[in-house]
Amino acid sequence: MRRIRLNFANLQISFADRDSALKRVEEWVDGGTYPVQVVYGPEGCGKTAWLLQSVELLRELGFDVIYVNPLNKLIMAEFSIEDLRDRFLRLVEESIRQNALAKIAWIAYDIAYELIKATRGKVAIIVDDVFQVIGIKESAMYVKALLNLIEYPPEHYERIITIAATSESSSKSEIGRHRWANLLTMWNMTKEGFKQLYEQLPGEKPGFEEVWEITGGNPWVLESLHRLRWNVEELLKEITTRKNLDIFISSLSLSDKEILTKALDDPDILMSREGIPLMDRLIELNLIINIPQWRDEHLWIDQPPPEKDLELGIGKYVAWQSPLYKEAVRRAINRLM
Repeated sequence: MRRIRLNFANLQISFADRDSALKRVEEWVDGGTYPVQVVYGPEGCGKTAWLLQSVELLRELGFDVIYVNPLNKLIMAEFSIEDLRDRFLRLVEESIRQNALAKIAWIAYDIAYELIKATRGKVAIIVDDVFQVIGIKESAMYVKALLNLIEYPPEHYERIITIAATSESSSKSEIGRHRWANLLTMWNMTKEGFKQLYEQLPGEKPGFEEVWEITGGNPWVLESLHRLRWNVEELLKEITTRKNLDIFISSLSLSDKEILTKALDDPDILMSREGIPLMDRLIELNLIINIPQWRDEHLWIDQPPPEKDLELGIGKYVAWQSPLYKEAVRRAINRLM
């Protein structure tokens, strides 16, 4: 399989690692996806890179592939029916021009429906970061629509693969109430895989162990540090501003601030009757994720996090998405308490 080239910190780099995640796609090629595969994970953990590499893998294996990422306005139409492809691209361009990004997800669905009808072959529809633009309630409806492609297609087909990926975890409980999706989690990169990415960055840079401790294997944090010439302080300021951390901390009660302070050292503190409401707010801010109870590989896309690594902010049940997020929250607390 050809390794794609990705834009990363104004560079062109090769897709790195994620071999286990790509093997999962190969399993779906053999058996199809039932129900819909919905993948959650930390912001910037590499879901989009994995999906783009998966498009290449599926294309090489003879699939007609539709990929959309409305937030990034990134669209791929890897199929040969020219008039259908032209209609797809035209409709997407109109939606982008009108800033109607939510329409793009449904355009992709409609085209996939037409593609199944026309080809009766192998079709994959991959939707990336669509739940943010269509909203929590509609995300469940969208997953059900994707399931209908599998269960009630317009024609018999050889194979259908449906994947939806997002870093927006608020929709997880809404989708999980139904039987429509298989919920999987992707974590940051393994240390070995992250080193492959780190080594592609040119110029002077901090040592790998230092970068690992700062990022926890999160590619977006690595990319941001490279963009800022490895200035950690500037990135902490960006995270604080983007997440509105000062406003968030100021809104907390004294007891919540005490729980949050303890969670900086052990995020599992949040898995308590008093901590769960605060945990929900931290999940909404994409600062932490709730980890599945088991580290069984079939529940994960690629390797799960370690059972516990408090230096990186990883507990058994809850994890900070990156050590740098934890540090940004720590500094905000110290400033405001």
